[in-house]
Amino acid sequence: MQLNVTFRQMDSSDFLKDYAKEKVERVNKYLDRAGEANVVFSLERHLHHADITIHSGRFVLRSHEKSEDMYASIDKVIDKLER
Repeated sequence: MQLNVTFRQMDSSDFLKDYAKEKVERVNKYLDRAGEANVVFSLERHLHHADITIHSGRFVLRSHEKSEDMYASIDKVIDKLER
């Protein structure tokens, strides 16, 4: 699966990229063929936003979460996608 990570209004972090890749791979096991995943991290005042879009064949999975911690936002958005 190809993973594209974008940072908006914040500095890029290899730790966040690796964490997101690990979590997206967890969702990948439920999909027949996942071609591309787009992850967008952004910071708005004190809230950390995580948007994930996964293209799997003709299906598109999309979810968005926000919290006061970026890692918590990633965990919440992955939980939504798994449901």
